Amino acid sequence: MTRQDPAQHASPKSLGFHMPAEYAPHKRTWMMWPTRAEVWPDMAATKRDYALVAQAIAEFEPLCMAVRPEDATEARAMLGAGIDLFEVPLDDSWARDAGPNFVVDAMGNKAASLFTFSAWGHKYAPFDKDAAFGAAVASREGLRAFKSPLLAEGGGVTVDGQGTIITTDTCFLNPNRNPTWTREQVTQELLETLGGEKVIWLPGNADETETDGHVDGIAVFVAPGVVLIEGADDPTDPWRHIKQANIDALRGQTDAQGREIRMVMIPEAEESCIIGEKFCRSYVNCYFVNGGVIMPEYGTPNDAIARDIFQALFPSYRIRGVHIPNICLGGGGIHCITQQEPA
Repeated sequence: MTRQDPAQHASPKSLGFHMPAEYAPHKRTWMMWPTRAEVWPDMAATKRDYALVAQAIAEFEPLCMAVRPEDATEARAMLGAGIDLFEVPLDDSWARDAGPNFVVDAMGNKAASLFTFSAWGHKYAPFDKDAAFGAAVASREGLRAFKSPLLAEGGGVTVDGQGTIITTDTCFLNPNRNPTWTREQVTQELLETLGGEKVIWLPGNADETETDGHVDGIAVFVAPGVVLIEGADDPTDPWRHIKQANIDALRGQTDAQGREIRMVMIPEAEESCIIGEKFCRSYVNCYFVNGGVIMPEYGTPNDAIARDIFQALFPSYRIRGVHIPNICLGGGGIHCITQQEPA
């Protein structure tokens, strides 16, 4: 696949759209009900965890759960009242990656910017229904949809809403996604698609083979000029050198506004909590809601450390922890299964 000439197709950026930061006010959250049995060792338990995350988010803001028509009755029973359902064909349940990137302009207009979804480099099949999901959401909401030819996922970027995008080398430059694209071409496409001014590239994590090192398991903007990033203090951590390389790459970087980025370090959950090869133990993989943070809990002492870090970053927010052992088994966390729609 080769990149399209942006002059041939109007991009979100060319029309004045940009993607707001996740911590900006939301209209609602989108999620997708679990469907792909091969991902989850215990589908019933996974659905219970999804319901707990959805109910926690609904304490702060509206939520719409996309669900296959044949699963709607079950989802309604498990989710309870107060959560909207959107009946639509689905293959899988990662709203961050298959869902739209919502963008806004200075007049308050909203649109949907869509990457080309390929199930993380064709790791799962089929994925055609998920590849159509972003456009289905845009159609439901009456929004203009912009389609990018870049094979990418929403979990591969974090934005500050002021022109800065952070991503990783191991993901969108991976041969399983965009083998003919240069870093410069991917950079330009991200700027056009998300309305940015600067892309900061981190090394990523080649050893994390489920997403090929999505940035949402490494670092996330928590304020303009401030990034929460996984620390590298544990000498027993087999990925310590990977985390240190990402820290080193971000150190001294400036954002699109010229501010030097301040890093706040956070540990991962302890190695003792890992169950299976894909288990996600990142606290960076959290989710910001209106007036709160939905924080993953793993049942280890580092849960309390992470909570204190989030509370210090957001002193006026409520930090709402959710224990997600069954979601973690699928290789992702709370951020991976959510997508914000800005107010």
